[in-house]
Amino acid sequence: MAAARPAAPATGRLDVLIVSLGSTEGLRRADEELRDSLVRAGARVEIARALPPAPKRTLMLTDLAWARAARVAASRALAEQPSPPRAIVYSSTTAALLWPRPGAIRFDAPSAGNRPGRHGLWQRPLERRRLEQAPLLLPWSEGGLNETPVAVRAGDRALVLPVPVEPSGPPAPQRDIAAITYAANPAKKGLDRVLAAWRGVRGELPPGVPRELVVAGASVEELALAGFRVNAESGVRIVGALPSPEYRGLLRRARVFVCAPRREDYGIAQLEALADGCLLVTTPAPGPYAALPVARELDGRLVNNNLKEALRVAFTDPKEDYARHAHGALAPFSRDKVDSRVAGELLLCLGA
Repeated sequence: MAAARPAAPATGRLDVLIVSLGSTEGLRRADEELRDSLVRAGARVEIARALPPAPKRTLMLTDLAWARAARVAASRALAEQPSPPRAIVYSSTTAALLWPRPGAIRFDAPSAGNRPGRHGLWQRPLERRRLEQAPLLLPWSEGGLNETPVAVRAGDRALVLPVPVEPSGPPAPQRDIAAITYAANPAKKGLDRVLAAWRGVRGELPPGVPRELVVAGASVEELALAGFRVNAESGVRIVGALPSPEYRGLLRRARVFVCAPRREDYGIAQLEALADGCLLVTTPAPGPYAALPVARELDGRLVNNNLKEALRVAFTDPKEDYARHAHGALAPFSRDKVDSRVAGELLLCLGA
């Protein structure tokens, strides 16, 4: 690991300003991890957080509202500084769309990949211009970088910087939850397919296996608005959006993390589940799904479009030492690895 430089003084010029969209829990955690890693490398860092806008009817309007909120947050933070920060990092391409000043762009996936057709009519051309103007691109994965236009990723302006994932604590004495899924944006996450597979396999579970699927990330009311009325369904418990420590505690009690995304921009929830000892059962999905090759490496039987069959295998014939092998497979995502890249490469690239 590269040696950290001396800690920056508490006052003086800011090294890095992170403009945080923070529209999801995963994005917020990623921004905090980046800040903490930069601080450990000796940089003086602040996060400018966009205030959540009111809900909009379409993705185009939603992105516009968030882009405006990010511009306000960035402009306010810049105005409060006695001198301009040495570098700005916009967290997501949406945060950079209306930027008040150019900076590096960190992203899990570009609108070119996750805003097809009419959903990204105005975002995609402006995003391409911002990606061309940015002095540095910081994709979470090679897959995310590969979804940008070829001309954008030419040259040496890109540094792949994963979001670090670590175990959240020791495993629970007993894994008393059969399966857990994360259902923020339930249609995109394929909650309908997860529920269908769970209903099909629940009655076939071996003796001693718990009979409960926990659905996290969305409340009963949010699921109902999306067309999922499962609050009173036997064997399904809705826990909503939880603080990270509480959610990770559930992962440490669960045997299986199950998901069926229609598109996956990274898969941080899946990586966290692996870090906390869950078997990962998933369908293949388009997008820069960083957790997908890890899941295939650990047990290809659990990556299947027939989600019911994959669940059945997970409960009846799990591989021995799956969790131990998962720990090794997640080594590239460790905090130490990311810290080394931040201290040894990112600070130099940022000029901070």
